[in-house]
Amino acid sequence: MGLSASPMRKLRVGSRDIDVDKEGYLCNLDDWSEEFARALAAEEGLTLSDAHWQVIRFLREHYQEHRVQAQVRVMIRHFSALWGPQQGSNVALHELFPMGGPQKQGNRLAGLLRTKGEH
Repeated sequence: MGLSASPMRKLRVGSRDIDVDKEGYLCNLDDWSEEFARALAAEEGLTLSDAHWQVIRFLREHYQEHRVQAQVRVMIRHFSALWGPQQGSNVALHELFPMGGPQKQGNRLAGLLRTKGEH
């Protein structure tokens, strides 16, 4: 698929070097794997819990179905219904993904491109 930016660096994933931009977004969306998400999370100091994986899978499924990244309000509505209003809140989602919230860090880990308007 498309490029998020020109390759700025490589992320070691298992025995492969994966092209990512300077912020860690995949350059080729087809390079995503759960192993990639774990490697990037480790680099960002994040240990992926079941809740992280639920958000990552939701982001990937939403993108595959709609061809756009999920807006934060869509994530809040979905996870508030699933986990309850406190765990599914904007604050709780940002605590799960402290480096830019679910829309930035979540999308990076899900192997999706930077959202429109993000610099």
